Amino acid sequence: MDYKEIAHLIGSSKKTTPAKLFIRGNLREKDFSRSKFKYFGDGKFWILIGDFSLINKWFQKNKKKVSSFHWEITGRNSALPLADLTKFNARIEPGAIVRTGAKIGKGCVIMMGAVINIGAVIGEKTMVDMNAVVGARAKIGKKCHIGAGSVIAGVLEPPSKKPVKIEDGVLVGANAVVLEGVKIGKKSVVAAGAVVIKNIPPGVVVAGVPAQVIKKVSDIKDKSKTRILKELRM
Repeated sequence: MDYKEIAHLIGSSKKTTPAKLFIRGNLREKDFSRSKFKYFGDGKFWILIGDFSLINKWFQKNKKKVSSFHWEITGRNSALPLADLTKFNARIEPGAIVRTGAKIGKGCVIMMGAVINIGAVIGEKTMVDMNAVVGARAKIGKKCHIGAGSVIAGVLEPPSKKPVKIEDGVLVGANAVVLEGVKIGKKSVVAAGAVVIKNIPPGVVVAGVPAQVIKKVSDIKDKSKTRILKELRM
């Protein structure tokens, strides 16, 4: 998706405030018959799920029938829902946030706390580790590892910037940052805590702030440091 498509999608979407209302009271199913939200329950206990404005309108009219209640609000004027995770043939752990419009390839691993924004593309068998952020429209290749706490910058505003592009086999260390418009070549390694502000050629190791090439990947003697584990991507 390009920035125009995303901006139009967000701008034209109906904004909602996702809500759940748990209630006890003297209520029957007929009390919800004309409602425009989902409701579940029986007898004196019910759960209402939908947009806050619709549920609250019903609640104000029926408040006298309710003996106790509890609200859960998970967003406010949200433009887009989260993605349907069942559509991805990948391992997505609880607590990961994947927004509608993201693409996640077969065999990927998305760990707890990771955030994948709209328009981002994650190639097959890539791992996005805990609390990493992959911004809007960022493109990550196959068999990469995006380390815990790292940030792959998104590009939606300002729209003049190009999205980040990370090619196949790249390793990004923990807490590294890759800024807008940067391209990282195949099988390169970004050291932990590095800040990448310019394009990186294939097959090199970069480190520092700003990141600089310090050696070739082929010069790394301990090959286990750049190994991608197939077992994790089964």
